[in-house]
Amino acid sequence: MTELLRIEGLSSYYGRIQALDCVKLEVGAGELVALIGANGAGKSTLLRCISGVQPVSAGCIHFGGRDISRMQPKGRVQAGICQVPEGRQVFGPMSVEDNLTLGAFCRPRDKSVAVDLDAVYTMFPVLYQKRNLAAGTLSGGQQQMLAMGRALMGRPQLLLLDEPSMGLAPLIVREIFEIIGRLRSQGTTILLVEQNAHFALSVADRGYVIETGRITLTGAGHDLIARPEVQAAYLGMQDPAEREHPG
Repeated sequence: MTELLRIEGLSSYYGRIQALDCVKLEVGAGELVALIGANGAGKSTLLRCISGVQPVSAGCIHFGGRDISRMQPKGRVQAGICQVPEGRQVFGPMSVEDNLTLGAFCRPRDKSVAVDLDAVYTMFPVLYQKRNLAAGTLSGGQQQMLAMGRALMGRPQLLLLDEPSMGLAPLIVREIFEIIGRLRSQGTTILLVEQNAHFALSVADRGYVIETGRITLTGAGHDLIARPEVQAAYLGMQDPAEREHPG
């Protein structure tokens, strides 16, 4: 496995509150790695540190063999790190197509952008159907697809997915995870943050469990599903896609 991302001794604070404490994590090229944990455990903070929007107080982040711990967010996007943020955060008044092309803002404006736009529309046909509509008029699931398509327009070497199933209906959750599996099979390297632990670990090559800012367990996805402590804390319910969701 060729190492793409390596995090060592990473700590981060919100004011005086420590959100991450000496986190160590690795992602190999072509891997899908899941990070699971309870609300407030530090999952999203870790992704924000990787993408550069949350400051690091200690430790280092290496990407492609390069220390990017102090690199600005734009530089990280240019280096190949693209994030799908929690809550989707699409630009509501802008059209679907403008949201997608915005994802390529760090790339040269050449024919490759149009080629990738066509590829996103092939992956998400509903976005093509609604390409001229304001993004804010889309359903929650469609906005999630738009946020994923926008990130893919950056041609990521590493795709950061933050809670892609949040607030979505069960059938849409399944569709989103099928798309994630398809991206993985195409060789996209993915770091997936997800409360939907069953689905996340079932599609992951490896997983990490984070509790109160510290990594407490790591292993192959199927091995973590079988661990009693993981089952007790995160898998106590039936298949999470069968739960009722508001979206």
